[in-house]
Amino acid sequence: MDNNATHYDVIIIGAGASGLYCALTAGRRGRRVLVLDHANKVGKKILMSGGGRCNFTNYFVEPEHFIGDNQHFCKSALSRYPSWEFIAMVEKHKIAYHEREHGQLFCDDSAKDIVAMLLDECAAVGVQVRINTQIDNVTINEGDEHKRFKVATTKKLGKKELDSAIKTAPTLYSCASLVVATGGLSIPTMGASGLGYELAQQFGHTLTPTDPSLVPFTFTDKTGELLKALAGISLPVVASNTRTSFKLPLLFTHRGLSGPAMLQLSNYWHIGETIEINLLPETDITELLLTHKKMHPKQLIRTVLTENTNNALPKKLLATLQTMLWEDVKDTELANIKDERLTQIGQTINGWQLKPSGTEGYRTAEVTRGGIKTDEVSSKAMQSKLQQGLYFIGEVLDVTGWLGGYNFQWAWASGFVCGEVV
Repeated sequence: MDNNATHYDVIIIGAGASGLYCALTAGRRGRRVLVLDHANKVGKKILMSGGGRCNFTNYFVEPEHFIGDNQHFCKSALSRYPSWEFIAMVEKHKIAYHEREHGQLFCDDSAKDIVAMLLDECAAVGVQVRINTQIDNVTINEGDEHKRFKVATTKKLGKKELDSAIKTAPTLYSCASLVVATGGLSIPTMGASGLGYELAQQFGHTLTPTDPSLVPFTFTDKTGELLKALAGISLPVVASNTRTSFKLPLLFTHRGLSGPAMLQLSNYWHIGETIEINLLPETDITELLLTHKKMHPKQLIRTVLTENTNNALPKKLLATLQTMLWEDVKDTELANIKDERLTQIGQTINGWQLKPSGTEGYRTAEVTRGGIKTDEVSSKAMQSKLQQGLYFIGEVLDVTGWLGGYNFQWAWASGFVCGEVV
């Protein structure tokens, strides 16, 4: 096999954000680099992210914006490759960008600009990129460090070729360093697969359980029916659970709850848990209702909530809450409603307890939570502690960032520190 295998210093499996960044970094060091991907185009997730405008990084990147079993793992890479390094490359390529809330940076024009930039940087240093390439197996050549890994691939066949039963001969490669940059399981329509996890396990690595994350919540019970009627309504809330809380917009959908508040919270949520939503975080509703009972005893609850909150609750939402919480006293004056009942209504609006039945799953999840256990990987070089010359970068690892450009920054940073050493 050695005789007919094409040799590279570095082979990177995955032509996404981390893989391409690792490739261009290694290429700048004069390494002969090959990037392989089974998809029909590179950087598919980059292209679809941020509504096609790519939220490529964030001005404020801190380790606390990431989750994983080992909270310290991401620190080294993030400190060695801060977001301004990537911003400098974007500016060098004259890509116009803008800042949105919370330091998020987006392309003015299109995410295609980011992919083109990465490919241009790769081409400038001789990196070769092959798409439509299926990885069939990876084996170890114990006796030769220079050609430590053997990678057997075949052309990924299209439907026509599959129908005509064409067999393609395998193409063989060898390399000293093998980098797994295959991403997670999110958005299978983009070609996501479990290949990276399988390779990790082949070399003895442990997986932290994986879940879809940065993903909308779904509800199958009566609550789900009520929420469906509110689809399209958005409002600023504080969403929380026992672990964390986020002050961000919430969006009602036909399937449940979405928007930044829910996506962020999903990173910290496990099936069967309750979430809490403060629908009017600027107002203590209990205090408002009890005060108005004294001052304006003839008023109705809905009138108080409409007139004293700058119409913060959209009419449709207010009507739904009324149906859920105070249908029996909707036309009763405050004077005739017990304080305990008003307190209960106020506490629910400021702390609506809901139990999602689940999430929309990998189909719409922006990232995969969990992955390759980071205790078995060097945080400085991303090299496996179990197999010399094997590296893992990006989303395949148990590092998950918040919504807002953090997962891309992790891709650039982990790709960079790996590219410096392979």
